[in-house]
Amino acid sequence: RRLPPKECAVKGNEYEIQAIENTRLGIPAIIHDECLHGCMVNYSTSFPQAIALAATWDPDLVYRVAKAIARETRSRNIHQCLSPVVNIVRDVRAGRTEESYGEDPYLTSIMGKVFCKALREENVIATPKHFVANFVGDGGRDSNEIHFSERILREIYFPGFRECIRAGALSVMSAYNSLDGIPCSCNKWLLTEVLRWEWGFEGFVVSDYASVEGIISKHHVTDKMEVAAKLALESGLEVELPRTTIYGEPLVKAVREGLISMDVIDEAVRRVLRAKFLIGLFDKPFVDPEEAVRINGCEEHALLALQASRSSIVLLKNEENILPIDVNRVKTMAVIGPLSDELKLGGYSGIPPRKISPLQGIKDIAEKYGIKVFHEKGCPESICWSSGLSPIFTGLEIQYFDNPDLSGEPVASGTSMWIRFDWGYGKPHPNISTDKFSIRLTGKLIPPETGVYRLILTANGGGVRMWINDKLLVDSWNSKLTLPKKVDIKLKSGEEYNIRLEYHRISDFASLRLSWDIVDFSGIKKAVEIAEKSDIAIIFVGITEGEGRDRAILRLPRIQEKLIEEVLKVKKKTIVVLMTGSAVIGDWIYDVPGLIQAWYPGQEGGRAIAETLFGECDPGGRLPFTWPHCEGQLPLYYNYKPSGRAYDYIDMVATPLFPFGYGLSYTKFKYSNLKIKSN
Repeated sequence: RRLPPKECAVKGNEYEIQAIENTRLGIPAIIHDECLHGCMVNYSTSFPQAIALAATWDPDLVYRVAKAIARETRSRNIHQCLSPVVNIVRDVRAGRTEESYGEDPYLTSIMGKVFCKALREENVIATPKHFVANFVGDGGRDSNEIHFSERILREIYFPGFRECIRAGALSVMSAYNSLDGIPCSCNKWLLTEVLRWEWGFEGFVVSDYASVEGIISKHHVTDKMEVAAKLALESGLEVELPRTTIYGEPLVKAVREGLISMDVIDEAVRRVLRAKFLIGLFDKPFVDPEEAVRINGCEEHALLALQASRSSIVLLKNEENILPIDVNRVKTMAVIGPLSDELKLGGYSGIPPRKISPLQGIKDIAEKYGIKVFHEKGCPESICWSSGLSPIFTGLEIQYFDNPDLSGEPVASGTSMWIRFDWGYGKPHPNISTDKFSIRLTGKLIPPETGVYRLILTANGGGVRMWINDKLLVDSWNSKLTLPKKVDIKLKSGEEYNIRLEYHRISDFASLRLSWDIVDFSGIKKAVEIAEKSDIAIIFVGITEGEGRDRAILRLPRIQEKLIEEVLKVKKKTIVVLMTGSAVIGDWIYDVPGLIQAWYPGQEGGRAIAETLFGECDPGGRLPFTWPHCEGQLPLYYNYKPSGRAYDYIDMVATPLFPFGYGLSYTKFKYSNLKIKSN
């Protein structure tokens, strides 16, 4: 992934030479990568995130985007894309909403279909995932157990996968979750009876990363690796990713012991070989490295990314026609917010050849009209405490002790980039034999900005202590910490602070998390000052979300809400631009006159956003999911069955803040001379 296009293609060719010349059968290998909205490698074009592509409601455009992705991918000698995601999202708390095409089975089916069609035409294996119902666990939780009727599976959650297969997808990825108690990675009804017998699937099934291991470690169906191999392979899962932990020696052992017949092995091999023949891998195992240079990140694809970004932007509010910006009246503008001068691309993104930030896009257009632009970030993109993520830690070391008091030498050690552990009722490491374990974490904390930080320590099932620069800030060693402990501390940007945490399990569910927020930051005052002296203010804000980052709270981090609130006090003409992959709620939404959902808009996003703000293009996007007023309405979607009573609550309406398919336009529509003819 780190290699430039030419070097990547050369490396791919070397892998194929090794496979063909140095193995017994000389069969070329399938190389895979993520290609959700661009190949996840260096210098490939980054298109708008999948949810943004869905917001275009333009399958022809998405087909062209997928063709470009496939060409760049294949030019690097990558043959399989672990995309698209066709899971239905009915609860926007799901962190991976951004990777999906939204809540509607028809829209998802159409977008998945054209994506897979484009890849098949370019001899790239599409892998629709995650089969099935992966993001709709209770509470919007990723990969949690699912108990759905067969009817709802067939009406809502199956259609996207079925259409991808009809369009030529040659692989499918199984899901981590279980369906009625059976892990999807060893569910014969899903992987064989529905997928192959009903839909005529001619390709092969791959596991989600380590999901075959999860049959043992997560679902506890068996404690034997060879039995897990039998369950998965006989159910119809041919390839274990990312490594052959179960399909290596344990599978060989299962065959030797007669647990798995050679007929099953032969059929699995046949399915993978068939896909290799269908994409021409035997005929053309090598690529031209110079072609990779010409195609990846080319100007044609950059212009396509710009078009897609323009078409995805959704105008949510436009009170008193604050948009588009009136260049005849506006002579000064304040560009504010933590995402004003940077461009987030979203999950599963590579590093594109260029990125245009909103600030740069605005400056380029404002200059044409003689508009002066003032800029101040106002605050960092703080991570809200509910996300469970921590500040930037470097060199964080974890030591595990097989006793409750950190005595003696640790039985194991490791490293981590954050303090976010859910050990549950089990043991945190195989070397630990007792339930009364203890753990020490040491490292350095590096604040992104100077200010007063609120550190929030949550520890379940045990006692905990925390030091910053050898100063004891939290001491609850002899009793369980029943509620989160909050500590305010002033920190300077860029300085390293030694941090040490110690935890020992007492009883019940064990977990440890450290997260943070900024409660006092001088940048907000500077942002308010430039807003007050400007004719209009534009604020760019965002959230933390993604894989493993489901949200219980849909609000912006408090520091960003405070920024918006303070700016609104001095400048009523304020536009907020959300750069997120999902819905955001907050009281400020009802007060701000202009609101845009720009998503993760791809490498050309800053230009597309600026063009939309100034009216050089019409905001073409429409919401692919239902946007709630509050979390208590979730799950919320448009196509529910009739209720036997009421839909609303005593303290909240049943209707959403913004419905599925919503989006305003700068164009005014008028209907006249309507006539009805009888027949």
